[in-house]
Parts: sequence; structure tokens; C-alpha cells
Amino acid sequence: MYDAVVVGGGIVGSSVAYHLARAGVDAVLVDREDEGRATDAGAGILSPATSSRTGSDPWFEFAVEAVGYYPDLVTALRDEQDGEVGYDRSGLLSVALGDEEVEAFDRAADRIEQRQRTLGEPDPDSYAEVTAAQARERFPALADVERAAYYDDAARVDGKLLTAALRRAGNHHGLEIRTADAEELLVKDGAIAGVRTDAGTVEAASAVVAGGAWSPAFGDQLGVEVPVEPQRGQIAHLDLAGGGANRTGADGSGSDTGDWPIVSPFRGHYLVPWPGGRVAAGATRETGSGFAPRTTADGVREVLDEALRVAPGLADAALDEVRVGLRPVSADRLPILGGVPGVDGAFVATGHGATGLQLGPYSGKLVAEMVRGREPETDVSEFGIERFE
Repeated sequence: MYDAVVVGGGIVGSSVAYHLARAGVDAVLVDREDEGRATDAGAGILSPATSSRTGSDPWFEFAVEAVGYYPDLVTALRDEQDGEVGYDRSGLLSVALGDEEVEAFDRAADRIEQRQRTLGEPDPDSYAEVTAAQARERFPALADVERAAYYDDAARVDGKLLTAALRRAGNHHGLEIRTADAEELLVKDGAIAGVRTDAGTVEAASAVVAGGAWSPAFGDQLGVEVPVEPQRGQIAHLDLAGGGANRTGADGSGSDTGDWPIVSPFRGHYLVPWPGGRVAAGATRETGSGFAPRTTADGVREVLDEALRVAPGLADAALDEVRVGLRPVSADRLPILGGVPGVDGAFVATGHGATGLQLGPYSGKLVAEMVRGREPETDVSEFGIERFE
């Protein structure tokens, strides 16, 4: 019998399982490797300071702590496994191209200034307005912009690489990983007894539901509602390899895309450069799409139109692939973390929406602490599932 079983192997579930194993807990991760998992498609922007989310100070404070945990986690993972981790500091450019966006730019600057005053983040030295020429120097494919600001502390993470690193490191600490479909949580006398899978029963004293957009399937078994629905996101990956105008600014200067910052305009899209001439352009936010992780002509057009509006220097890039992820969006757009009332040993970790890569590793750490019967180092009571009762 295991101490704990984690259901779902995306970034959140893999983090829970890794942190349990690192703490000496006899844990097993059960993952059916769903097509369309958000972790595999996410852009991986780590920049809560520039987030447009204004309605929840608890979310912002949690996000700051979550991103602040990344350097420690990355250091540990580099010591505990041999593969790439997929994390890098990159910086972020906020850009406004027209009058409407200039107004949004000014509101964002005011929001950042207010956060600095009231919450102490971001560091005043890390964020500053820059000229259009300075912005173009940092991201040579950029259009002529009206306004721009640069945030030095932003980072990016490749969800596939980080999740694989968490699993390898977890295995190093004794984590068992099973590829199987968790069909039913087993509850006996008000407590978790294990999980029934299509490959047999896994007996365990506790269970963590971290199934992303598929998590609501376990709600009835736990006697709670898990109000999460899939939101489809399509992200185009562009390949600039081969040089040419795509890699040069108006003055002929060039830079490898690995040195380019993230670009964040004000229409809900973004550009995330990676080494080797790759730029991820996204993303759609499609509700009502159901569990259909497929590309659509309209979605691809939306992403590419916006990418080329913001960065016309990408026009000759090859369309390498379009990734599709189903983000688990909760009813109030906040994560769902913690124990399930009335069922001993039952925990939920889902609902991160478009910020799973930003929040997921830290969420996993905190839920692992709760599974071990400890008070988490950060108060997550605002994110408990009981808020939906």
C-alpha cells in the first residue's frame, strides 16, 4: 500500500508527486497522458508583476511566491537529474502599437506602480519604460511601437522539459510512475483507500486529484463539485532558422532568438522566443470547445494575424507546428488547492487556467506538504474547494 497516489501527470501532478517523493513519501503517479494537456502546449511566461489580473490580491501574492520559488526548484532539479529543466530568465517587453493600446499601457503602468506601493512587487529597479528604438533593439522583428516598457525579472519555462525533469528527479527519490487511466477513487468509511485504474487497483492512504481540465470527473466520488471547464488554447510555433530579415533590426543588427525577450501587447496575446530560432505565438482562449484538442482555421488565423501585427519581421518564418492545450479554468478563475471536506486523505490541485506553468510547481509543493499533514508554508485557504459550496 502506498502512502499517496497522484492522479494526473501534468505540471501540477508531477510537482506534487516529485515533492512527496523528495520528502520520503512512498508515492505513485498515475497518468493516462491525455492528448491536449495544457502543460504540453503552454507558453510558460513567468511574470506576475506584469499580469493584467487586477481583481485578486491573493492571486497576485501567490503568483509572486510561486515564481519566486522557481530558482530554488531549478537548482534542486539540476542536482537531482541529468536532463534539461527548460527554465531561463528572459525579460519581458510590454508594447502598445495604437492609441487604444496606449491607454491600456498607461493603466498597466499605474497598476504596477500601485502594486509596488501596496505589495512591494515588482522591484522598482526591474521595470522601466524604454524607447521604441530600444524595444526594437531587444526584439528585432518588432513593429514600430508607440510605447514600450521592459521588465527585467520575467522568465520563461518549457512545460514539457520541466515536467520530464520533475519526473526523473522524482524517480531518483523513489517515485513510481504508471501509465494508466484512473477510473475511480476508492473511498471507504469516509477515507481514501486507493484508486481503481484500467490496469488494476492502487491502494493508497491518500489521493491527489491533479487531472487538469479532466478533474471534475472525480467530484461525485468525493461528494463535491469541482467547477473546472476546459478552455482551448492554440499556440503557433514559428521557425526563424536560416537568418535573413527575421533576425535583424532596421539597422541591420541581429540577435539569436534565445536572447530576445517575451513580448506582451494588449490584446491578450504574446510572443515567447526560444533558442534556435523558435518563437511561440499565442494564444486563443476558446470556451465551449469541450475536450477537442484540435487546431482550427479561425484559431490559427487569429494567432498569426496578431503575431504579424506586433512583429512583422516574423513574416518569413516557417510555421513549424501549432500546439493545442485545454486549460483547466475554474468558475472564479482561481486555483483549487487543498483537502476535500468529509473525505480523509483526499486532495485537489487543479483550476490554474492559463497560469498552470506559472503557479503549478509551487502549488504542487504546497499540496504535497498538506498530504504529509503539515501546514503549507503559504496560506492557500483562499483557494480551498469548499468556497464553491
